[in-house]
Amino acid sequence: TGRLQRRGGRALAMAQFGYDHLAAGVDNPEPQQNDPSVQLSLGASGPSGAIGDRYVIVLVGLPATGKTYTARRICQYLQFFHGSDTEVFNVGNYRRKKFGAKSPHTFFDPSNAQNAAQRNLCAQEALDDLKTWLHGDDDQSGRVAVYDATNSTRERRAWIVKEIIGSVESLRKIIFVESIVNDSDMIESNIRETKLLMPDYEGLEEDEAVSDFKQRISHYRKAYEPMCEDVDRNLTWVKMIDGGRHISMNNISGFLPGRVVQFLMNLHTSLRPIYLSRHGQSNYNRLGKIGGDSSLSESGEEYATNLAKFVHTEILNLNEDGTFPDPNNRTVPHARLFTSSLQRTRLTARHITHETCDDGWIIMRPRVCPALDEIYAGVFDGMTYEEIKEKAPAEFEKRKQDKLSYRYPRGESYLDVIQRLDPIIHEVEKQKDPVVIVGHQGILRILYSYFVGERRENAPFVSIPLNHVIKLEPRTYSCKVTRINLGSKSGGSDDDDNPPSH
Repeated sequence: TGRLQRRGGRALAMAQFGYDHLAAGVDNPEPQQNDPSVQLSLGASGPSGAIGDRYVIVLVGLPATGKTYTARRICQYLQFFHGSDTEVFNVGNYRRKKFGAKSPHTFFDPSNAQNAAQRNLCAQEALDDLKTWLHGDDDQSGRVAVYDATNSTRERRAWIVKEIIGSVESLRKIIFVESIVNDSDMIESNIRETKLLMPDYEGLEEDEAVSDFKQRISHYRKAYEPMCEDVDRNLTWVKMIDGGRHISMNNISGFLPGRVVQFLMNLHTSLRPIYLSRHGQSNYNRLGKIGGDSSLSESGEEYATNLAKFVHTEILNLNEDGTFPDPNNRTVPHARLFTSSLQRTRLTARHITHETCDDGWIIMRPRVCPALDEIYAGVFDGMTYEEIKEKAPAEFEKRKQDKLSYRYPRGESYLDVIQRLDPIIHEVEKQKDPVVIVGHQGILRILYSYFVGERRENAPFVSIPLNHVIKLEPRTYSCKVTRINLGSKSGGSDDDDNPPSH
């Protein structure tokens, strides 16, 4: 009954808005039944920016506690999923520009008055630029500035509040985000994976650089004063311990602060790969149709088999057929598998093994997420672009002019899909083991663009070909991208990997 109501409602809407003639006579034997925009209409918030307010997020913590990673992830998340105008002001970059990158640990000794004055000068310059940027050209616009430094004493934090209180509506618009790491292994990993790549240690032996950085941490630790509920009860803050193992907060209220806190609850600095794969070629791909819910072509079936072999050997360390190399040692990484609810992704992932390990873990137990469904083309579902151009030339041109914002008649836009992918990003960010997402071109363009730090305006134009796995390895300052071709060895043109699809 529900399906008939949806289909009947769609037909009525098409007639009401004058689109019924577009779908008449279309050869679409396997239509997509669900309209994600209708399913999510009650929960979608739309591009919200900073709700017209100006916020300042101030990082707090010792070196090697993930502050810069956190600052950059918050910035990208708010820009990409909430349309906020966001900028990071990293005091370390001001220090390198003004005094050079090669600063030994003694430069950070709080007992050295001359060096302390130089560091304070850098902090002031960064804060001055932050205040100038915060107002921008339009004093009424909403913006979020992120002030990235240790800010490790109450005196420093009081100075920051005094400096910027006149640039925001109230004290509640200044949000302190403190990162405390008590896990020595995590600190060691952060140093070796991130800090040794900084210009400060270029040309130094690894052990020498690690030793110097640990002494830098010791200097800051001497004067460090953590955020405290008794002393800092009037401030707005979030405290994260050991990369999100424990989180506490104070005076958090409002939409944007709430979204930031929820995001931080899923954020960590552990390195893990994220694998993106389009489904194998579908019958609609082969015919040049967009959307729909068609099954796989012969080529698509071949890719599904190749993908399973890749996952088994390269991610799970199993044999090609998914069996354990040692039957007496049934253990694998706790990798995760996500697919959409459309059959072409589920069919592509179906050859991946789901054996049970000795510890009770079910390998790659699939999570079917309707939020990962392809952009819904509405009345154009099941058409080719040639048919759309012929039947609705004005719509065809509108899409060419603004691919990000264009919404298919009775369907979705890229911006609509970005909103429904917000919860998926939280789920993927929280994973500390490998993640495999078998999805669709439009969906993977968005996920790829977010993780590599691309602006969402460019997402609709990212290349996500069929028959390829894209391996992403997010880091503090970049995201390493590796593209692996798993296509057929039997030939075929380049066009086979790039069929029309949104």
